[in-house]
Amino acid sequence: MPRQRIAAIDCGTNSIRLLITDLSDQQHDLVREMRIVRLGQGVDATGRLDRAAIDRTLQATREYAELITTLGADVVRFCATSAARDAENADEFSAEVESVLGIRPQVLTGEEEAAASFLGATRSLAGGRALVADIGGGSTELVVGQDGTVEWSTSLDIGSVRLTERFLPSDPPGVTELTDCMTYLDGVLKPALDGLAAVDTMVGVAGTVTTVAAHALELPSYDRDALHGARLDVDVLRNACISLAQMSVADRRALPFMHPGRADVIGGGALILDRLLDHVDIGSVLVSEHDILDGIAWTA
Repeated sequence: MPRQRIAAIDCGTNSIRLLITDLSDQQHDLVREMRIVRLGQGVDATGRLDRAAIDRTLQATREYAELITTLGADVVRFCATSAARDAENADEFSAEVESVLGIRPQVLTGEEEAAASFLGATRSLAGGRALVADIGGGSTELVVGQDGTVEWSTSLDIGSVRLTERFLPSDPPGVTELTDCMTYLDGVLKPALDGLAAVDTMVGVAGTVTTVAAHALELPSYDRDALHGARLDVDVLRNACISLAQMSVADRRALPFMHPGRADVIGGGALILDRLLDHVDIGSVLVSEHDILDGIAWTA
């Protein structure tokens, strides 16, 4: 394929991320940026995007627009996920983004989000039937496929921000809070995964998984190169999940790899990963730094 410069934006419940990349037969990244804007703050309770959260997201979008203008792009694509799907004022938010960026955001369905996550995570991996787990701030996408083809997917309304707001108000969370959250997750995950055939590989993507993996590896800083392609034993990952879930926010922030904007919600995300691993028959998890953002670029 001829070279194209793509600017892809993934606007999630907790973060907004930008990828500017040159695509041909290969992928050559120029910029990867992330801002924690918490667009989905309070959406689970109110069904609306909060004005302050919209303003934070628009400010990040302005910064991204400047980078896109500087580097140029043949195609610009802005995709929004769980928070925008759930919010009754998502159209107002989309109009404001369009006024900044010049393009209308695409609000992905759960199925579209799952497919983009699968493509981004597996495009550079070897063959075999894979389960991709993308734990976000508002939703979790689980996708099974092989050789670039999706066989099955589901999008579940469980995410790090949503669960923290709903179940984990204390700092640190109490035993009852943690137990109630895990019981709820079992009730969501077990029926979703019942009857799922065995897979060769489980691939974990996005900030919850990479942060838990950094904790399991005891990294001295957040290191994309050390994380991408790391294969971790399930028991090691689950121990890291419970460790993070039980910590205070201050103790999490003190970890050298922790993004400060993730520290207050990583416990909810870690519990999702822990319960997911309890319901999937797999011995290890492959960590990928390529995810939905890369899938958005490849399908632009």
